[in-house]
Amino acid sequence: MSLRINDTAPNFTAKTTQGTINFHDWIGDSWAVLFSHPKDFTPVCTTELGYMARIEPEFTRRNARLIGLSVDPVDSHARWLADIEETQGARVNYPIIGDRELAVAKLYDMLPAEETAIDGRTAATNQTVRSVFMIGPDKKIKLMLTYPMTTGRNFDEILRVLESMQLTAQHKVATPVNWKNGDDVIITTAVTNEEAAVKFPGYKTIKPYLRTTKQPS
Repeated sequence: MSLRINDTAPNFTAKTTQGTINFHDWIGDSWAVLFSHPKDFTPVCTTELGYMARIEPEFTRRNARLIGLSVDPVDSHARWLADIEETQGARVNYPIIGDRELAVAKLYDMLPAEETAIDGRTAATNQTVRSVFMIGPDKKIKLMLTYPMTTGRNFDEILRVLESMQLTAQHKVATPVNWKNGDDVIITTAVTNEEAAVKFPGYKTIKPYLRTTKQPS
């Protein structure tokens, strides 16, 4: 059965570049961003891992932890990380899961459950292992995205979505198209006009179902 938003993120124990982890324990009370790669030493993924290394402090400030995954063993990851630091100018400090036996890739529905081959696999064989999962402190899946191999992921967008979800988890608001931190937000339809007048004084009514207000602090 495929995963959906608000499903509990499947738990697992796996070897990483920072030792063996239990995924739910590793998340703890934080948000988590799990992003996967079809193979070590692939060019697009090299740039992605390097960029995430550079902006990791932005996720840390928002109580979010990063963890990568690649369909290769951990000792291969260690060699790849050296290349990433050399070519991208950033040291990867977050863990990378070794998924040589495809266990996590299949658990998260990135590969068919019947896949059994381990050795001899190429990046093209694993091309669907190009997903991003954002998971909340409640261990529920909040976001899922899958990219083609030839298109580098926009991790600034992942950061923007995190900001939106953390804001909307605290306040009865939603964020409109192309919203950025600090922009006006939408009051959810669950809030009556009377409640809105108290919670969001000075709000604007564009349509009865479309009311905007300054972003709550």
